[in-house]
This record gives sequence, structure tokens and C-alpha cells, in this order.
Amino acid sequence: MKDDVRLRHRVHRAIAAVSRATAGGAVLIVAWLCFASSPGTAAAPSTPVVANQNPVAAARPDYVGAKTCVQCHKTQFDAWKGSHHEQAMQHASAGSVLGDFSNVRYARNGVTTTFSRRGERFYVNTDGPDGKLHDYEIKYTFGVYPLQQYLVEFSGGRLQALGIAWDSRPKKEGGQRWFHLYPKEHIDYKDELHWTKLSQNWNHMCAECHSTKLRKGYDLATDQFRTTWSEINVSCEACHGPASRHVAWAEKKPGWESDANKGLVLLFDERKGATWAFSATADTAARNRERASTKEIETCARCHARRSTLTEDYRHGRPLMDSHLPSLLTQYLYYPDGQIKEEDFEYGSFIQSKMFHQGVTCSDCHEPHSAKLRAPGNATCLQCHKAEKFDSPKHHFHALKSKGAACAGCHMPTTDFMVVHARHDHSIRIPRPDLSVKLKTPNACNQCHVDKSAAWAEALLQKWYGKDWSPGWHFGETLYEARQGVPTVGQDLVAVALAPKVPDIARATATSLLPGYLDQTVAVALPRLLSDRSPMVRRQALDVVDRVPLEHRWRLAGAALSDPVLAVRIEAARVLSVVPRQTLTVEQQQVLDKAVQEYVTAIRSTAEHPQSHVNLGLLYQGLGDVDNAEKSYAQALRLDPTYAAAYVNLADLYRLRQDDAGTETTLLNARKALGSNAAVEHALGLHYVRSRQMTKALRALGEAVRLQPEDARYSYVYAVALNGNGESKRAIKLLEAVNSRHPYDRDVLIALVSFNKSAGNVKAANAYAGKLVKMDPRYGSVDQVMRQLSPP
Repeated sequence: MKDDVRLRHRVHRAIAAVSRATAGGAVLIVAWLCFASSPGTAAAPSTPVVANQNPVAAARPDYVGAKTCVQCHKTQFDAWKGSHHEQAMQHASAGSVLGDFSNVRYARNGVTTTFSRRGERFYVNTDGPDGKLHDYEIKYTFGVYPLQQYLVEFSGGRLQALGIAWDSRPKKEGGQRWFHLYPKEHIDYKDELHWTKLSQNWNHMCAECHSTKLRKGYDLATDQFRTTWSEINVSCEACHGPASRHVAWAEKKPGWESDANKGLVLLFDERKGATWAFSATADTAARNRERASTKEIETCARCHARRSTLTEDYRHGRPLMDSHLPSLLTQYLYYPDGQIKEEDFEYGSFIQSKMFHQGVTCSDCHEPHSAKLRAPGNATCLQCHKAEKFDSPKHHFHALKSKGAACAGCHMPTTDFMVVHARHDHSIRIPRPDLSVKLKTPNACNQCHVDKSAAWAEALLQKWYGKDWSPGWHFGETLYEARQGVPTVGQDLVAVALAPKVPDIARATATSLLPGYLDQTVAVALPRLLSDRSPMVRRQALDVVDRVPLEHRWRLAGAALSDPVLAVRIEAARVLSVVPRQTLTVEQQQVLDKAVQEYVTAIRSTAEHPQSHVNLGLLYQGLGDVDNAEKSYAQALRLDPTYAAAYVNLADLYRLRQDDAGTETTLLNARKALGSNAAVEHALGLHYVRSRQMTKALRALGEAVRLQPEDARYSYVYAVALNGNGESKRAIKLLEAVNSRHPYDRDVLIALVSFNKSAGNVKAANAYAGKLVKMDPRYGSVDQVMRQLSPP
């Protein structure tokens, strides 16, 4: 289960996206537009459809089940039996339940949970949604190794995953015990991570990837799920698609005898005729022909990617981003160099790898039906890497058969997720302790040699492989600088975004950071990014357009409304929805309306989550439909009365309507429902500033800083309020502390210059002005800064 996504992170990000003020000077936007206004609009790129289209039948095929497949494919069926896919989800029974239910007790955070058995049924006595102990029957097992979770049925068709799981590893490896999935968290029944909450709901979070032909079946009107599947586990048609036409082909029914795709919706033929061979001088094998598509990899990525779902109408063989939105190399999920920090489910790592770019597919290494490696140990790697070269102490400098001699040990280091699940990083990289020194990233050497430094490891690599061992520059260096807010990194981000040899996911990540660096270089690059071959990059380029004045947006991004990939079209719809209708032709309005409807449909595909209704509210608000915006925010709060983003955005809607009473009432209700919440306190403080209730404003803004001191924006706004209230010393002290943590925050530096200047601290003001000029020479000289700045 994708348990590591905390809703509070998503809430904070959603609020930040709405409320954060634009950093940077208006003069830079104007200069940027001089270049962005060049004539011409890039055409939408043509992305090939990877599905195998059947020319015979028009009707959609049906699912027939593994019991039908086994009649002709017994070898594949037998390999699948007993696999993790076959055991992905099972009815709870003596044969499927691995945990100890012999009246075993597990105590944590003041709650004692008891696991018991009554005949053929399994029960757990634990705290429910009211915090009291209740008996719950275990309906299903979820997963099998190295841990097994258990699902409990609630009203409304909901299945909830217990937060206590069974460690199914052998006892000698620390297994055969109950453990909590959040051992470092204190979780009670009010916490969003409690097992009865939406974050632990099977229907919403997990179901799609553990059963075949899963239909979530959520009904917003009744707030109920009617979830169905054709098979409870990950069976043949979960990957191959519905097979009724294939059966017709196999039975030689009229019209199917000569079908090249064998009646299959998706024919996995990428490896057909493909071989890996060594040339006379090469130590690594090469593919005899280029991989023609990524359909196999993207089929796996449907579940083996950190992604969100855009539609329940999944079509086998279509591009991944026609149904799902994979995560980028965000600071929360990945280190700057792309190594996994949080669970990524392989895809985001693998598409960074050299192997992926050389044509390797998932099934080159994994037998697709058993999901096991093609060969044990190093032998899988030695299919393409000569043993005499790489499986030798002369290469790895470790004793044979030791941990350090394992290919995966150095090139695919593991990280533990869900406490006991050691997942390999599929970016398959060489260890880079030199990057660890620069970027504070991990490396495989020091994962084993924890008592040594990265500098020690780098020195050893120089000794073993020579001083020029390092491949040199890495895109992670640019992403690291952008994460730090280095103001001069914009051109480097553009270079990464356009670099053909940099992985698409890294190029898209660099593009996603460009809105903070709008300048002439970005303006020149934007048309190329909007027509890039990668839908990841095209979609992120639209975020740059989102920062452009409305009158320029259609010319830049109108073509994206007809992009062949859904994720790009609906992002274009979001960005262009606010363009005034009177500036568009009738045909343009029709194209926009169609894409906006696709966007609405995508949002409603997760209507069980309150954030979906917040997103709808923002859409309606941008369209000027305040009534539907208000209804959407209210719907979010009906689903979750503690959802901070809904309160903050609803309050902001009332502000725009000049309804001060509505704003205050909404935020006070949020305070009552949530208790201490930084986003709510910050919004309430801003409201009190606008209504000139400074005592209340300072109290609320200060509370936001206390609750979330790492947020530079909260501290900056609080300092501005303090300074405006005559408390310049406190304001300056606060900003000095923020500057030490966020040295590139230009708003903080500008405020420090201004506040110190007004307070008569000319020396300090000059010093901060010097930092500002050094950080960004476009500010001119220290004297220019000192003359121009006045208190914000």
C-alpha cells in the first residue's frame, strides 16, 4: 500500500500553491515578455500511439479470466502461481493469512490491539474511528512478502488497511512479528494517518494495483464505494488487457484468422527478435536493434510508478500519461541527483538509468510472469556485462561473493520502506561520493561503510580507478542549486531542460523549476519546451505559461489543448481557463471548453478526496463562477471537516467578494476544527492585517511561524507585520534568522535592507544590499539598492 504519502504534505502544498506571493521583481516579468511575445505558436507534437489497434472488431473486448488463459498458456500460468502478483490480494483464510492470530496482543501509544481467530474467521480488536476498542473481522489479506497487511470492511463499501502489519520474513531476519507501519509517529484516531482515515483507504489508495479490472465505483451523492473487480489479484489481463478477442483469434473464429496482433489489445512484442550481443572489443552487450516503444515499461509503470490517477478508463497500450501522472524528481521524493528518498515504485528511477536509454526493458531482467530475476545474484547483470571484466575483484575491489561484490549492492543500493521492505534503486548508477560531498546525497559506498566519510570513499575510487574516475557534471548539481534558491541557476535549468541526453524526468523537473527564474533565456526556450518530444516536459512547460500575463497565454499554449496526451491537455486547460472568453474566437472557445471538461472529468475521477473539490473550486473561481467555487469548497469540507486547504481557499473566496465576515468566520471555524494549523493561522493573520486588527494579526502570524518555523514566507510576512507595528528590532532579528537558513530568499534580503535603513542601521543595510547585488547583479550597485528600497 502506498502508505508513505502523508496528507498533511499534500495539504500544505495545495495551500502554498494558492497563497504564495510571487517572488522576484516585476521588472523581470516585463523584460521576459519582450522575448516571450515573439510571433508564432509551436504545433502540438505528434506522439505515436503504442496500442495495437485491432482492425476487425469495433466493440471493446471483455475480460475472460486466468481460468481461460491457462488452457493454452500453462507454462506462463504455472510461473505466475505463487508469485507476488498472484498473492497481491486474497480472501482471508487459513491458507492466505500469515500473521499470528492466536490471541496475540500488540501494545503501542496506549492502545492494546489483540489478534484472534474464531473458527475459520480472523479478527482484530483495536481502536476505531471513535478511538474506542472494537472487534473487526479481517476480510482480505494484502500482499505477502516481506510484509502482509490486512483489510477491514466498513460501511459505504470502504476497506481500510490496518496500520499494524505482519512481518513475514523468517525469524532469523527479524520477522515473524507484528509491527506498526509508522513507528516514529504518535498516531491516534484523530490523526490523518490513522488506519480508519482516507490515507489508509484501500479503494482510494491501493485497489487499482492489486486486482484486475478494478472499478472503484465511488458515488459522491451517497459517499459510498461499489468497488468491483474481475479477479481479486493481479492476473493475466491486468497487464495484457481484456482477452476475449484473443480467445476468438485462438479459436479461429471468422474474421480473426489473419489478425497480426492475435486479437490482443496489447501485444508485448518489443523483445521479439531483439538480442543482446557482445562485439569483439566490447565488455558490455548491445541490443541488435533499437527498442521501438516503451509500451512494456509503461504498462508496468501503471503500478510501479509514484503517480496519481487521471481516469478510471484505463486503456491498455496507451501512453502512461493518458491515464496517470507520474511524479517528478521532487524534493520530497528524491535526492537532487535522482536517488530515491521516499518510495517511488521503480519507474521514476529506472527511466533515469543508462540501461533504459540503451533499450533495456523490465522483462530483460525480470521474468514477467513469476516477477523473479532472470538469473540469481550477479548472473542477471552478467547477461550483458562480461563476467571476466565486471565480476572480478579487479573491478569491484571486494572479496568474491561478499556483499561488496554484488552488482546490486553498489549499483542498486536499497532503502527500507514500510519499515521492513528493502527496495532497490532502479536508476542503476555508479556510486558518486563526489556528489555526496557537494550535494549531501547518499552513495552506496557509505551505505555499507557508515563509519567513513564521503571524502574517504572518493579517495578510494581515485586510487582504484584513477583521478579521472568521475563522469563529471550531473544534472543533480543544477537541481540542487535550484532547490537552494540560487538566483543565477535559471540558465542552467534551461540547459538541463533542453539537453537531449539528460533523462526526460530530470528535464521535466528542471522545467518545473523555471517559473522561479523568468528571464530572456526562459522566454527563448519556452516554445521548444512546449513542443518537446516528452509529454513530461510539455506538461511542465505549461507551468511556466501559468506565470505569464493572460494576454500572452493563448498564443503560447493554445496548441497544447490538442496535445495527443491527456495529462498535457488538461494542464493546458487549467492554465488557459482564465483567459478572457471575449479574446477568443468561437472555435478557440470550443477547443478550450472540451479540454476544460476533460480536466473536470479527471478531477472527479478522485471525487472521494477533498483536494479534488478544492481543485474544482479553484477552476470555477478562475472562471468567475463564484457560486460553484463556494459549493466545491463546501463539498470538500463535507468529505473532511478538518481539510485545511478547503478552509483557506474558501476564506480567500470570501475575501475576493469583500465578505470580511465570511472570511473570518470560515477561518475561525477552521481553527476550531483543526486546532493549531500554520496555514490557517497565517491566513487568519493576513485577514486581521487587512481589517487593521493588529494585535490579533500579530498573534496569528506569530503562531504560524511557531508551528512551521521552516517556512520562510510565514516568517517574512510576520516580520513585515512586526515592522509595520513599530517593532523593527524583533522584525530584523527574525529575518536575520531566516536569512541564515534561506540565504537566497530575495524578499527577506530586501526587507533586511529596508528595515535596517529605516532603523538607522546603515552599515547593516549596506551589508545586506551587498548580498543582494552579489546574489543577483541585475539589482545594480549597492548604492542603487539603497536609494530605491523603502520599507515594504
